[in-house]
Amino acid sequence: MIDSLVNGIQQLVFLAADGLIRPGGVPTGTDIADTVVTQTTNYVAAAPEAAGGMNLWMMLLVWGAIFGGFWFLMMRPQKKREKKLKELQASIKAGDNVVTNSGLFGRVADVGTDCFVVEMGISGRTVKVPILKSDVLGVREPVLTPPPKEVVE
Repeated sequence: MIDSLVNGIQQLVFLAADGLIRPGGVPTGTDIADTVVTQTTNYVAAAPEAAGGMNLWMMLLVWGAIFGGFWFLMMRPQKKREKKLKELQASIKAGDNVVTNSGLFGRVADVGTDCFVVEMGISGRTVKVPILKSDVLGVREPVLTPPPKEVVE
C-alpha cells in the first residue's frame, strides 16, 4: 500500500515537472491521457535504475568507510599488541622474572613447548608451578619494599 502511494506521488511530481498537470491537479488537455500514461511509464521505468544504482554505490562506500575506520581504530592496534606479546613470550628464558595474567610473580625455572615452570615464593619456600605461555603477561620483578609513610603534621 505504501509502495503504491509512493509511486503515485512520484508520478505526480514527474508530470508536474513536465507541465502536464496544472496546479489544480487536472490534466491540461483531453487527449493528454495517452501522453500521461507513456510519460509516467517512462519515468517509473527509468527512475529506479538511475537512483537505485547510485544509492547502492553510496551505501557500499559508506559501509566500506565504516568498516575501514573500525579496523584502523580497533582491530589493527589490538593485533599489534598481540604480536608484541607473542614475541615477548617467545623470548622468555630460564631465570627471567615474570608476572602472570592473574598478577602472580615468579622466576622461570624451565621452558617447555607450551608452558613455563615458574618458581613462586620467597627465599627458601618456593613452589614450582607449570604455567601456560599464553598466561604470562610480561617480564617484571616485584617491588617488595613498602611505600614510605606520610608524615602527618
